[in-house]
Amino acid sequence: MTILLPDSPDRTLISQQLRQTDRLIAPLWHTGIVLFAVIGASLGGARGIHPAAGQKLRQYFWTMAWEWILTGFVYLGIRKRTSLRELIGGRWNDAEGFLKDILIAAGFWLFSMAVLGACAKLMHLDEGSKIDSLRRQLGFLVPSTTLELLVWCLLSITAGICEEIIFRGYLQRQFGIVAQSTLAGVLCSAVVFGAAHGYEGPQRMLLIGIFGLLFGLLAWWRKSLRPGMIAHAWHDALSGAVLRLLK
Repeated sequence: MTILLPDSPDRTLISQQLRQTDRLIAPLWHTGIVLFAVIGASLGGARGIHPAAGQKLRQYFWTMAWEWILTGFVYLGIRKRTSLRELIGGRWNDAEGFLKDILIAAGFWLFSMAVLGACAKLMHLDEGSKIDSLRRQLGFLVPSTTLELLVWCLLSITAGICEEIIFRGYLQRQFGIVAQSTLAGVLCSAVVFGAAHGYEGPQRMLLIGIFGLLFGLLAWWRKSLRPGMIAHAWHDALSGAVLRLLK
């Protein structure tokens, strides 16, 4: 025999919480560890924990390893509730789909550069003194040799894949489920993405947060991380090459 009891506010709230827990793509404790790792690494960079001269390759390889380890941890957290392929948004079924994502990534990158350029101007980040300060601040990362530039490109590909999975795939979706708002997920993920770049200083962290917001909107619109991965990898690789020339 099943006895049906009238709903009470407490019982309704508990039911809603249980339904929400069932929808989470990973346990909340798992998300807390991911956030702790991301912010902790950012604080370490902000405090000037940088490699010594001549150790850039070691830093590049360590960063790649760290991002893949964190991505692997994300996979372990979601694997019982969803798949990595579903988190990314499927896969390319033909060459047409691949070329379409490349064109979308190119258009997105050009649009985002225009937006970031306007924001940088409003924040006076385009002034000569600010550019010189940026070169000095990021000098520990800028590739100096051809070999370092090649490894930097591998690092950029890693960042494009791993950071899109972590921030736009995992955190954006998880935040959206918790807040019961996709837009809130996009905004919260963008905030964490900006906060994850403490080594670039407060103003550029804000700019990177805006960049993260654009990436989040792209993932939301396309229901896929693939265009964002392409644009992210291309942007990081080009940035390293440009900073090397400026240096």
